[in-house]
Amino acid sequence: MSLLNDLNPAQQKAVLETEGPLLVFAGAGSGKTRVLTYRIAYLIREKGVAPWQIFAVTFTNKAADEMRGRVERLLGGSAKGIWVSTFHSACSRILRRYIDLLGFQKNFVIYDEQDQHRHLKAIIKELDLDFKMFHPGKIRSAIDHLKNQGITPEQYVPPPYDIFKKRVAQIYQRYQSDLRRNNGLDFGDLLLFVTILFKRFPETLSFYQDLCRYVMVDEFQDTNLIQYHLIKQMVENHRNVCAVGDDDQSIYRWRGAEVGNILNFEKDFPETKVVTLEQNYRST
Repeated sequence: MSLLNDLNPAQQKAVLETEGPLLVFAGAGSGKTRVLTYRIAYLIREKGVAPWQIFAVTFTNKAADEMRGRVERLLGGSAKGIWVSTFHSACSRILRRYIDLLGFQKNFVIYDEQDQHRHLKAIIKELDLDFKMFHPGKIRSAIDHLKNQGITPEQYVPPPYDIFKKRVAQIYQRYQSDLRRNNGLDFGDLLLFVTILFKRFPETLSFYQDLCRYVMVDEFQDTNLIQYHLIKQMVENHRNVCAVGDDDQSIYRWRGAEVGNILNFEKDFPETKVVTLEQNYRST
């Protein structure tokens, strides 16, 4: 129990509430990373949870590396096997194993922004569209936004009198067909395709639900709809999900972050326990 000696009462409560959904409101400097790392350590050391049954997801490789390093310093070799990752890295790992079920080869290539821009530019040119009105960057942003909302080309119905969005629908369809022909995915596809995989193949979803018995989400206020949908899929059986975020601090709205995910969490998980970290360690 010496782990708890390093935490204040609110942090202790966030660590000890291991079963069921937990929402932790954590302002800047309140020790949210400490809570997540100590929670992982507590599950392994005190609750006997296998490291590979813990899945912690955050937004940058740097944050994932820091979290993993902190847990390893707390536990040493017994931390081996925990899955601390970004959303995109986790989804890439899942798809490398199962994407053949969706008709792709497992050695798919991932298009970066430059690849997307070049590919969309070629499509716009082939369709003989005005580059000023249908700039590849604007088209790419529109398609990324649709993917962040979980909308496939087949599902997208543009407004009847919106010329730009009608062209987006046409280009989106063509773009995805070309990607499939080239055995390629872009970053938006990584998350979208995993949610589709889980929906079409329940046995695959069941495998990851059993593997990831305890799910933790860092910077929850920066998740978009597709990321939140993915998390809900993974925890719908055991409901052991800990979301840590600050509803006053969302920095990724430009790429589809939906701060409403925090507000909807208690609606989707009515049995949620809430802990607020109010002590600031970063300033006097």
